[in-house]
Amino acid sequence: MAAVHWIRTHCNCVRQGVAQVKFRSANCTHSYSAAQGLYALTLTERRAPHSMLRNLIGVRAIMQPQAFYQIVAEDFAAVDSIIKQQLSSRIPLVEKIGDYIISAGGKRLRPLLVLLAGNAVGKQDDDLRLLAAVIEFLHTSTLLHDDVVDKSDLRRGRSTANAKWGNAPSVLVGDFLYARSFEMMVRLGSLPVMDIISQATRVIAEGEVLQLTKVRDASTTEATYMEVIRGKTAMLFEASTHSAAVLAGAPAEQVEALRTYGDNLGIAFQLVDDLLDYRGDAETLGKNVGDDLAEGKPTLPLIVTMRDGTAEQAALVRKAIQKGGIEDLAEISAAVEASGALDYTAKLAQDYAQQAISCLDELPASGYRNALIELAQFAVARTQ
Repeated sequence: MAAVHWIRTHCNCVRQGVAQVKFRSANCTHSYSAAQGLYALTLTERRAPHSMLRNLIGVRAIMQPQAFYQIVAEDFAAVDSIIKQQLSSRIPLVEKIGDYIISAGGKRLRPLLVLLAGNAVGKQDDDLRLLAAVIEFLHTSTLLHDDVVDKSDLRRGRSTANAKWGNAPSVLVGDFLYARSFEMMVRLGSLPVMDIISQATRVIAEGEVLQLTKVRDASTTEATYMEVIRGKTAMLFEASTHSAAVLAGAPAEQVEALRTYGDNLGIAFQLVDDLLDYRGDAETLGKNVGDDLAEGKPTLPLIVTMRDGTAEQAALVRKAIQKGGIEDLAEISAAVEASGALDYTAKLAQDYAQQAISCLDELPASGYRNALIELAQFAVARTQ
C-alpha cells in the first residue's frame, strides 16, 4: 500500500486562490497547493529516494517560504522579542540604525536554521531561541559592514544604512551588534557553542578579505571562488545548524550531518544569489542587478564564461571585471547566458542542495526534518 509522505504538514494557508500544481515522476505523484501551503508526495516507499529528490529540485516547483517558517512560528515570535530587547542602547542612533536594518525584513534563514535544526534533534527551549537571536545579530552586523565595503546603496528594496546615515555610523553599529551577540552567547553558557561561533566569525572575515583581494582579478579560479563563498556565506549557515545541534546535545553523527547540511545549503544559496545577478531584476531581488559586476567581483557565472565561452565572450567578461562598472551589463548578461555559465551555476547549486538533503538521512523523521528538506529545495528554486 502506498505511503503518504508529507513534505509539508505543519503550515497554514500561504496565499488564497492559487491553483494546485501537479506533476509526476517515476516514483511518485507530486502536488503543491499554494492555497493550502501543502506539498505532498504519494510514494511507493516510506522515504523519498535521492534520485526523486533531485527531480524535485529540477522541477523548481513554486514554494512559499512561509511554509517552512510556520512549523517554528512560536519560536520565531520569541526570537523577535529577544531581538527587540537586545537592540536597546543608551545611544539613540544605535537603536535607530539597528532597528532600521533588522526591521527591513529579509528571509531570516539563519535563525530559521537554528530553530529547525535544534527542533529536529529534540531541542525546544529558550536557549535555542537565544542562539537564533545571536546568529541573526551576527548576520545583521555583517550586512552593515558589507554594505560599507561594497559601497551598496540598496538592500531589501530600500536604502542601505550607510546610504542613509553614512559609513562611520554603519560600521560602529555593526560593531555594537557583534558585541551584543557575544554578550548573549555568554548567557548561553556553552563553551562548545562559543567555539563554533567565534571560529565562524573569523572565517567569515577571512572570506570577505579574500574576496576583496580578488576584486578586478580576472584570473580568479573556480576553486578560489568556492573558497570565498564557503567563508563569506556558507560558514554562517554551517555555524547555525552546527551550534544548534551541539547545544541540543545531539549524537555525534547527527551533529556532523547538520553541520554538513548547513555548509552545503549555504553554498547552494550563494550560487543562486550569483546566478540571480544576471537572471533576476532589481524589484524582485531588492538590490541592484549587476552589483557584483559593477564592483569587479569575479563570480562563478563570469569565471565559467571566461573558461568555457568563446574567445570574444571571454575577452568581454575579462575586460568588464578588470574595469568594473555596468556599462556593458546587457552584453555581459547575454554572454554568460549563451556560454552556458548560468546553467552550469544552476546545476552546481542543485547538486549542493541535493547533498544537503542527503545529510538529513541521519536525523529522525519529523516535520522539522521535512522543513529542512523543503528549505534546501527552496534555496535553489527561489527568485530573490
